Amino acid sequence: MDQKTLGESRVRTSFNPSSDGTVDQIKQKAAELINLVEGLRTTGIAGEKARLISLAQTDIESAAMWAVKAATC
Repeated sequence: MDQKTLGESRVRTSFNPSSDGTVDQIKQKAAELINLVEGLRTTGIAGEKARLISLAQTDIESAAMWAVKAATC
């Protein structure tokens, strides 16, 4: 079984029952951005930087969800 990246797992890139190409694109780009932001983490990171990274990733997940909803309604 393939190992998913953090971004792929968070936005569930493999879940697209409608097989909509736009949904695939939205999820893939959101996953890439989550992974890019995750790369900002360093060993022993804590405090404000860790909080900002987590907030950014959460908002990316939310944006992907709303974008998918818009694409499929």
